[in-house]
Amino acid sequence: MSEKKVLVVDDEKHIRMLYQEELETEGYTVATSNGEEDILEVIERENPQVVILDIKLGSNRSGLDLLQEIRSQDQELPVILSTAYDTFQHDLKSIAADYYVVKSVDLSELKSKIDLAMQKAMARAK
Repeated sequence: MSEKKVLVVDDEKHIRMLYQEELETEGYTVATSNGEEDILEVIERENPQVVILDIKLGSNRSGLDLLQEIRSQDQELPVILSTAYDTFQHDLKSIAADYYVVKSVDLSELKSKIDLAMQKAMARAK
């Protein structure tokens, strides 16, 4: 597995573009989704090693619900929850995530979690 692919799921286009630009600079291949498509179909099509999932996806979609869908099919795929609201850390649905990051203009915490998640994904692939 030479390609390190990250799937960014966020309803805000500027966030998807920022993450994509920053992560591609770090050497990752980046796929993006606004959260409207079926998450399992996107994962099957893109085959990412790590998923970054926004918790609030518009008015009627929740990243926590998408996380449950992912976990129903794949218990091992590393998922990083990303949100502007740290109160979701206390939501029981969020415990299924591997990592939790509060959005910031400084992406160093997110990048460090992606590195950890990617190591976990690489170990799983062996």
